[in-house]
Amino acid sequence: MCRKTSAAKDRRNCGLHEDIRHSRKAVQRKSRQTEHRTGGLFKAAIIRHIYGIPSLRRTAEEICLNIVYRWFLGYSLTEKTPHFSTFSYNFSHRFTEEVVQQIFNWILNEINDAGYLSPEAVFIDGTHIKASASMKKAIRRAVPEASKIYSEQLLNEINEDREAHGKKPFDGGNPPKEKVITESKTDPECGVFHKGEHKKCFAYAAQTACDKNRYILDVTVNSGNVHDSVAFDGLYERLKKRFAMRFVVADAGYRSPWICKRVIDDGLIPVLPYKRPMSKDGFFRPYEYIYDEYFNFVLCSENHVLSYSTTNRDGCREFKSKPYICENCPFRGKCTANSSCIKTVLKHLWNGYLELAEDYRHTPEIRKLYDRRKETIERVFADTKEKHSMRFTYFRGLARITNWVRLKFAAMNLKKYVLHRWLYCFFCVSCLFFGFRFSRCLLFKKPSFFFYERWFFRQTVLGLLKNSPSIFVYRKPPAMPGVQKSFSDEQIKFLQLV
Repeated sequence: MCRKTSAAKDRRNCGLHEDIRHSRKAVQRKSRQTEHRTGGLFKAAIIRHIYGIPSLRRTAEEICLNIVYRWFLGYSLTEKTPHFSTFSYNFSHRFTEEVVQQIFNWILNEINDAGYLSPEAVFIDGTHIKASASMKKAIRRAVPEASKIYSEQLLNEINEDREAHGKKPFDGGNPPKEKVITESKTDPECGVFHKGEHKKCFAYAAQTACDKNRYILDVTVNSGNVHDSVAFDGLYERLKKRFAMRFVVADAGYRSPWICKRVIDDGLIPVLPYKRPMSKDGFFRPYEYIYDEYFNFVLCSENHVLSYSTTNRDGCREFKSKPYICENCPFRGKCTANSSCIKTVLKHLWNGYLELAEDYRHTPEIRKLYDRRKETIERVFADTKEKHSMRFTYFRGLARITNWVRLKFAAMNLKKYVLHRWLYCFFCVSCLFFGFRFSRCLLFKKPSFFFYERWFFRQTVLGLLKNSPSIFVYRKPPAMPGVQKSFSDEQIKFLQLV
């Protein structure tokens, strides 16, 4: 009886060991699947921005129904895809500013290594994104005016100019002025945008820079009520640290004395268009008053002298005419409407930089370069709004909007990079079989995106993701929910200078 009992115990123990061994294998298989699935959460965000899916909820539905998306993420037809809340939590807690910047830099570095990046001429412009806030929930609030980045430098030059003319220098200890703004209760970081025929709404402004091949180099996001010339400094500072630029191409909104001075002092050439003078109809234009820098006076159309008066706090020299001369002038009605018969002409201290930018504008090289602006940065904005759903956003907060926009531009760069590679391979193969001339004819009629979307695009993206940074690899989450920041520096390729 004891022998039978012991034999039964041995059989039970053997079965127990077998069950343990099988359970361990099942756990290992499940862990490998979890690694693959968690990496797929990052790929799902890339899919969303590549194909222009407007929301995460819609992305979860498309992944569940689309066979191609299932194959790309590693899910079979019978497996259950993650819930929408999983994608939402992953995007909120794992797509931090550092992670998104690394993804953007990694894709841009791959493009640079392939030789498609050309940052010699940088095209800069801004576009507005409608915020997730209603004008019905708005309040009026008084806030102090933000000081300009160049305010201290300008004040020093103003005081030097006043001392050179025997004037008392200004004191920089005045309190900042207040202005009344319209603020949203639901999203205080957005701003009111109203331009032309557009309806007044809360929005964000994305300052974007691209090269001549339409690759996005960098982007910064500000409130919708921030002017382009004010938001220029943040983007320009980031570009100057990364790229070896030669030309800075922008529209008339960036034509200001400070921007021209900063670009020219850095050894670059500003490419700016003609801007119509902001003067009343029927009056003389500002350029009709000739400034003599040597004698420091201004000549009007009747060759009368306007003498130097003072230098104001805005950095403008004031030149005023004599009242007894203007009183009997036949062109007084076209010159000034001042009741004291005094004409005042303002000349900024940095006006020479504007004149130098105007001289650049008339050269043939600069003209051709500015004509490409509508083909580069304007085309980028058109694609983002029409094909990638960037007309409005469901997110709130400046940090989340910045990550969302940067991911979208990273996906656009990846998409364009694959297209360039496919066209190059197609041209090489067609030249091998059909000849150079016939291949040019084939490329002239560009194949549709649908052709390579189903094969080459996914093969290239998969190949890139195999050599991707560690952000696409599963890591064990921390005990408490928080931000995942443990990345390997060896696997992250930072953007190299050209």
